[in-house]
This record gives sequence, C-alpha cells and structure tokens, in this order.
Amino acid sequence: MSLKNKNAIVTGGATGIGKAISLKLSELGANVVVADIIREAAESTADELSERSIGIECDVTDIDLIQRMVEHSVSELGSIDILVNNAGIAGASGWFTRAESTEEDWKATYQVNVIGIQNVTAVANDHMKKRREGKIVNLASIAGREGRPSLPHYSASKAAVINLTQSMAMELARYNINVNAICPVLLWTPMWEQVGGRYARDIPAYEGLEPKEVFYKMIEDRIPTGTEQTPEDVADATAFLVSDDALNITGQALNVDGGFFMR
Repeated sequence: MSLKNKNAIVTGGATGIGKAISLKLSELGANVVVADIIREAAESTADELSERSIGIECDVTDIDLIQRMVEHSVSELGSIDILVNNAGIAGASGWFTRAESTEEDWKATYQVNVIGIQNVTAVANDHMKKRREGKIVNLASIAGREGRPSLPHYSASKAAVINLTQSMAMELARYNINVNAICPVLLWTPMWEQVGGRYARDIPAYEGLEPKEVFYKMIEDRIPTGTEQTPEDVADATAFLVSDDALNITGQALNVDGGFFMR
C-alpha cells in the first residue's frame, strides 16, 4: 500500500491519534499538512515527517483560518488528495469535573466535532471536486453507536459524525470522492483518563477505581479480544481507507474496537 506523492491534511494532527495518523501517512509516502490549534505542536510534528510536510495553525471553528490553511496547502503542495477530520473534544472547559452535561458542553462538542468537520470539508472539497478525486476520513467513535452514560453530548456529536459521513458520501460520490468514518473505542489518552475519572465518580460499577483501572475493567468486561486499541490501530485503518485499496468503500463507519460493537 503506497501513498507516494499524495497530499494529505490531518486536523488535530499534532498529538495523540492525529499524530499517529500523520506519521503513518508520511511513512507511506504522503506529504502531510499537520493542522492543529497549537501552531508550535503542529510544526514540531511536521518536522518528524517527510521533507515537504507542513505544520500550520488551524482552529476548525474559524472559517478564516481554515481557508488560509487550505489555500497555503494547495499553494505549497499543489493539491489536496486526502483529508482526515480528526480534531475533536469531549466537552467545554472543565467538562470532566461536572456530574451532568451543560448547555456549554453540547454547544462546544457540536461546534468542533460536527460543524468543524463540515467547515473543513466544505473548503477542502472545493479543490477535490475540481480534480474529481479525493479521500475523506472522519473520526467518529463507538460512543456514536452506543450512548455513554456520563457523556451524552459527546455521544450525540459522534452519532452526528457518522450520519454526516453518510450524507457527504452520497453528495460527493459523483466527484469520485470517497468519505468514510472510523469509530475507535478504548484508547488510553489524556482525554480518556478524564473520562475514566468521571466514570469512577458517576457509574456504580466503577466506583472507587482509578481511571486506568476503569479503562482495563472495561476492556475485560466489554472487548472480546481482551486488548486495548492504540492510536496506531486507528492510523492503520485510516491509511487503508485513503488508499486505492479502498476504491469502492464509501459511506461506511469502520469500528476499530476489538469486537466491542458487533452490529
């Protein structure tokens, strides 16, 4: 599988899952635009990639920054072949300290996780349409398939990502643009550490456990393979979906979950 001479944008591409995706696409030959809300982090990750890769500031809620990022990408690389909409949040500032979701949590998650994807895609696919080809992958979550008790706002936003992916896939198919989503489940990240702390506080089955203990108990109780997922697992799935090997796959939401969800 090769992505040689392909040009990719990865939002939220500087850390965590986004960084793993950026590294994987670069390893397969792509030039990667690492777009992140923290410019220094984006530039640092880009320095680890191919010579033509770029680190650039981008806030997916700011249409002016998005347009600048896309225009700069096209100017420097010549085209956009791949877009990975990875940027996402779990709630408004301090969400993990609250017992219940607030209106701010709902607004923040939809603004970034759903409208952010639409914002970036609307600008990037103008360039893809002209060339009549492209691959788009949106990061959803198993929480979008099965609601989470402490994070209804996050679960609902990721369900919206899955639905939005299907709508985009139908709209863009005539331009030879494939659009798919990936649904990870249990990856140990700083965000999941906060989720685990909230579960330990709010869900009786996890009461009194440390966040990492909640994490491993969920793996033991819910994942048939008994394994946690890694950012590299998500990166491998992304690389497949943006490759020519996935030519006839569009409008799908691929679970990367060790069998957590089998429907």
